[in-house]
Amino acid sequence: MTTNPNETKKTLVIGGNGKTGRRVAERLQLQGRPVRIGSRTGAPAFDWHEPATWGPALRDVDRVYVTYQPDLAFPGAADQVGAFAEAAVAAGARRLVLLSGRGEEAARLSEDRLKASGADWTVVRASWFNQNFDESFFLEPVRAGEIALPVADAVEPFVDAGDIADVVVAALTDDRHVGRTYELSGPRLLGFGEVAAELSKATGREIAYVPVSDGEFRAALRADGLPEEFAELFALILDGRNAHLVDGVQEVLGRPPRDFADYAREAAASGVWDA
Repeated sequence: MTTNPNETKKTLVIGGNGKTGRRVAERLQLQGRPVRIGSRTGAPAFDWHEPATWGPALRDVDRVYVTYQPDLAFPGAADQVGAFAEAAVAAGARRLVLLSGRGEEAARLSEDRLKASGADWTVVRASWFNQNFDESFFLEPVRAGEIALPVADAVEPFVDAGDIADVVVAALTDDRHVGRTYELSGPRLLGFGEVAAELSKATGREIAYVPVSDGEFRAALRADGLPEEFAELFALILDGRNAHLVDGVQEVLGRPPRDFADYAREAAASGVWDA
């Protein structure tokens, strides 16, 4: 059963300015569903580390898209997600859709805490986004023509943030997805050398993948003001555990996932990678 879009209750989209959250909010609004953006700059503001902000953000909300920054694998995430889920259910927001990490054992703790809240839950697991290359970590490296990572011959079924958003919107609005866990991937496995080749083809200039040591990568993270824990997370999720395709996009949406090459062509056409 699909919920009536002509409702007055809002959907709280935590991280509503981020890669998936922004797309989820846009899709819901196109369906005529009222949305509240959950962010530090939102009105009212939402901050994971300030529980006093949760109540105002949950006012007049009956469903929530739950994303956690920097990642569910980080220390303390499960406690915060669990406490928020309990607060959401108590406030009347029973439908909770959690974006989790595919292949991340630590993220399962947050999943379990959210489920224990009594919510009508759905878990959506994903790993590397296509959009990491134009909206996140690797935007500047792609512009500079060099992607440096300590991942050797790792392969990944990169998934598009648009596909994630479509699945999340379905889970938020259709009762058939309550109590389900969906794992998402793209349609093929790619090594980072192949990613660089696709980006080179799309942009018309040379973009190289350069293997580096763990120490060199950690130094680069520090220089960019990013947590060194990202090095451990990248090593974890690129150790082969996610090196296979899954069918969550097809199962939920009835269509195949978007290919990386299509993403790269569209992003290149926007000019985002123009040096």
